[in-house]
Amino acid sequence: MKILFGVQGTGNGHISRSRELVRKLREDGHDLHVVISGRKESELREIEVFAPYTILKGLTLATRRGRMNYVDTMLQIDLIRLTTDVLTLDTSGVDLVITDFEPVTSMAARMKGIVSMGFGHQYAFPFNIPIARGNIFEKYTLLNFAPARYNAGLHWHHFNQPIFPPVIPETLYRAARPDEDPKKILVYLPFEEVEDIDEFLRPYDDYRFFIYGKVTEDRDDAHLSFRSYSREGFLRDLMECAGVVCNAGFELPGEALHLGKKLLLRPLDGQIEQESNALAMVELGYGMAMHSLDQEVLKDWLDKPGGTPLNYSRTVDFIAEWVASGRWDDLQTFTDAAWKDHRSEGG
Repeated sequence: MKILFGVQGTGNGHISRSRELVRKLREDGHDLHVVISGRKESELREIEVFAPYTILKGLTLATRRGRMNYVDTMLQIDLIRLTTDVLTLDTSGVDLVITDFEPVTSMAARMKGIVSMGFGHQYAFPFNIPIARGNIFEKYTLLNFAPARYNAGLHWHHFNQPIFPPVIPETLYRAARPDEDPKKILVYLPFEEVEDIDEFLRPYDDYRFFIYGKVTEDRDDAHLSFRSYSREGFLRDLMECAGVVCNAGFELPGEALHLGKKLLLRPLDGQIEQESNALAMVELGYGMAMHSLDQEVLKDWLDKPGGTPLNYSRTVDFIAEWVASGRWDDLQTFTDAAWKDHRSEGG
């Protein structure tokens, strides 16, 4: 099958999970071309696996100091460029469009009458799952940013809905898990300023914090270890740590749950997806949440014990089987199989 695959480039989580599905679909013999939008090519990391690929401007959401900034989001939209990219996108011979919250491929599929699938956490929200209160604009944006005809939604729990488990990097299945350091904490807060994170963590010198996000070079400052982007180093620190402090995105918390790490989420203010994720995390009893860099919450969380590994299935295998089957209306059969293979107790 010839597949056009769209990846939202603004978040590393989109790239991480799309990397796994693209790899699997190509292994199964499908012909894929990838479109990445939402970030400049110079700012993208480890995307060689997607080749051949095309980089487009697309749409992205602007943030400032841990909050959504809707004014800046609206000001940066280039409707002429977006329309041109949609109309000129080469879709000749394409049988299927798969979009990981990527708007150009989503719009091209609708305009050119090509069957489309949404792949990712955002595509779980049309189903009955925990969702935070938000204004009409927030909910509309979440559901209509990059819509598709069929939805392969992902979540940390099934909620008795036809959604898949999280996508876990193959590395975390294959690598031997190192001994966990009870005093090592991984921190990934890319929407916060580095100086704010420093002030937040500085008092807790009984622990060593490995901090990723807006860090441009590696440096150690007492018990704070700042690390620039490295997927290999990040996954190593994730496997070794006892807990993770991060924004309430989807992919990293899913990887932490898979490994049994305790979690403290700080949702991006005004971003309904992240606020809903924090709500779900607490409702499920999988972790804690804070709505600011709250040192009292951090202190309480650091004293908590670790979790039990949830050992999620290889989700991309089941999604790839669903894609190849052509039985796209029969989503439940494939989501049920994925959760049945979920190896945690009572999963």
